[in-house]
Amino acid sequence: MNDEWNGGVAVVTGAGSGIGEGIARAAASRGMKVVIADIAVDRAEAVARSIRAAGGSALAVATDVSDATALDRLADRAYDAFGHVTLLVNNAGIEMLGHVWNIPAETWNKTIAINVLGVIQSVRAFAPRMISAGKRGWIANVGSIGSLGMMPIQTPYMVSKHAILSFSECLALEMEMIGAPISISCVLPGPVATRIFDDAVEGDEGKASGKHRAIMADMLRTHGLTPDEAAEIILDGIAAGQFWVPTHPELTEAMARTRAEYLIGDHRPHLTEDSRTLL
Repeated sequence: MNDEWNGGVAVVTGAGSGIGEGIARAAASRGMKVVIADIAVDRAEAVARSIRAAGGSALAVATDVSDATALDRLADRAYDAFGHVTLLVNNAGIEMLGHVWNIPAETWNKTIAINVLGVIQSVRAFAPRMISAGKRGWIANVGSIGSLGMMPIQTPYMVSKHAILSFSECLALEMEMIGAPISISCVLPGPVATRIFDDAVEGDEGKASGKHRAIMADMLRTHGLTPDEAAEIILDGIAAGQFWVPTHPELTEAMARTRAEYLIGDHRPHLTEDSRTLL
């Protein structure tokens, strides 16, 4: 446990369910006041009530991370309610399925607006105040083990998660450049039993999308960590100042090695046996 977090303030986007909810609850258990941001305000309120019922401090804020002004309001609400933000976790994200040529423009735009710009604009809204305070702080952006790989049918998601890793790398360099005491992490979850595939929007109605959704959702339910288990691993990694924070270190290392070999060898993308079963 990080003693610097006890009594501090955590802001978690997409905290009405899944990994975000787990992180919010784990942060509260470590003595933090928690701001629970989610577009589904009923879910956010339910999480906040349960934290308060357990003796913690929590505030639910309805937030559409695709709206930059909503993230400005979130920052204002967080600072007005609890003061200096210690930990910002940009977790909100969605999954989209389909062949790239069948996914409508508005679906592409929604995915990028939430998964990529939602993280970027959240950092823009919070980082200046965190930096100016001159205090230790932590910003964690939730990517995916997919940030290191490739997968057909999940192209919008994969593109967005590669972007989050790149953004986090550059953000870490900029914090180092100015000497800010802000630790940057990129969270790389592996299989975690959330609703992400149950809630995924299909860009087309083809058989590939439906089969992919069913297989992936079943895999998460059968083999995934619970959100609470993942949250504890994630917060431990962030508190330790890790840049990469994997929920499944061995799987992440294997993915990284495969990626490195692919880049060094100048290979062409090809379907693996695992990816073939999804088609």
